[in-house]
Amino acid sequence: MRALEEKPCCPEAAARMTKRLTIDGIPVGLAKLDEVMSEIEKMDLPGDSEIGEALLKKIKIFNYVPSSASSEYKRALLEEYHRRDRLC
Repeated sequence: MRALEEKPCCPEAAARMTKRLTIDGIPVGLAKLDEVMSEIEKMDLPGDSEIGEALLKKIKIFNYVPSSASSEYKRALLEEYHRRDRLC
């Protein structure tokens, strides 16, 4: 079973699947962040616009993203994506 399809067995396992990201100065817990980042990286998208859109679309599957904050989420997700890329 792919990582994005796995369901946690208990609240503790769900908490381990949640990572914090700062969105517009506010720390937010996002479920499946690591898995989403890995999946988007494998897609080898051509530019930041496409990467940002794909990240936002995937993260919305597992997390509530207020429509009024979509651009802030996309910006923060893209920054995190590039930060992780530099670490590797």
